[in-house]
This record gives sequence, C-alpha cells and structure tokens, in this order.
Amino acid sequence: MMLKDEASEAVPIVQRALLNLLTITPTRGSAGADLKAAVGLLYASAEQLIYLDQLGQPLSDCFELARTNNITQSQLDWVRQQTELELPVTVGATMIKESIIRLCLVTEGLVIANMTFVSRTDVENLKNVVNGIFDDAEEIAADEMDQMTYRALVELHAGIIAFLVETARPLPDMLNFIFTIPMPTLTMANRLYYDASRADEMRNENLVVHPLFMRPTGRALSS
Repeated sequence: MMLKDEASEAVPIVQRALLNLLTITPTRGSAGADLKAAVGLLYASAEQLIYLDQLGQPLSDCFELARTNNITQSQLDWVRQQTELELPVTVGATMIKESIIRLCLVTEGLVIANMTFVSRTDVENLKNVVNGIFDDAEEIAADEMDQMTYRALVELHAGIIAFLVETARPLPDMLNFIFTIPMPTLTMANRLYYDASRADEMRNENLVVHPLFMRPTGRALSS
C-alpha cells in the first residue's frame, strides 16, 4: 500500500488528468456516456484506489475509452503536457505522475497505428513529434534506473517510428517549388503537372486554408 501522505498528494494529480482527458475527448452516444461514467467513478474513488495500489486498471480503462471515443494524438499529447506540469514532492505521487505520462504515450501509439496519411509531410512531422516526446520519457526512465520501463519505452518508440516509416514508403516523394505570387491550387496544379484535377493533392500536402490563395512556395509530389 502507498503511504497516506503520498496518496493524498497523488489524488489531485490523477483527478486533474482525468478532467483534462474528459474535457478534450469527443464524447457522443453510448461510448461517450461510458467514458463519462468511468471518469466520474475513478475521480470519486481515486484516493482509496491509490492507497490500495489498485489505480492502474481503472485508469487504463479510461484512456482506452477515450481512444474508442476518437481522441486524437495531439489531444492526448496535450493531456500529457498538462500532467508534466505537475510538481509532486513525494516518491509515490511522482510515480503516479510518470505512470499517467507513460499511459498517454501508449495510447498515442495505439491512435497512431490507426491513422491514415495522405501526405508524406504529415508523416515526417509526426515522426519528429514522436521522437521529441519519447526522448524526454526515455531520459526520465533512465535517470530513475528503471530498466524495464526504459526498455518498454524504447521498444514502443521504435515500433511507432517503424510504422511511420512503412506508412510513408508508398507515398510519393516530394519536391520544393517556388512561384513569384500566390495562385489558386487549380492553377498551380496545372502548371506543375499539366493536370488541374490534382489540385486537392496540392492542398492536402501544403495545408492550404483556402484553395484560391495558395502560398507561392511549398511542396509538390515528384510525379
């Protein structure tokens, strides 16, 4: 069992993480109701579960319900970032904080595994984000001399990157282009490919807000 003072410090950390998770997760229909019920029950019983070292499964269930409610990787990353702002003093509360952060990472990996990409740039950007996130988590686990957690994080990190590499492989290579003035995506597609019907590719790859006003510089498919 966790010491009472450690459990008392850990309770608000867990409760804030639960509220953050519920606030940012889309909640519709029966799946949303299940998430709200699970979060409410865990919020109310957090102190007892932490004290008895029984928090793990109910907390994991809440994150899994958030995933089935279509929480995104960036939303999960926000929950993780908010938890990182916690400054616990006791060992037990610190362990709870790190457990929540690692649960965010695991859930992010599951979300990424079900993502569909149409842009090589999106894949490359997500790879950079994942590398930054896991570098910090792995360093903390290494500093704690927690070999099992460190190995698990490294394996999860490697698995996500391998998935993203394979996902990007069939996507076309990219080239940079420069025009002198902004143009509609239809005009740019016609100039680059002699095929205005590929305007949507230009818009997807360059995150164009309005197809009539595309920036004069960007990235295009190589073929």
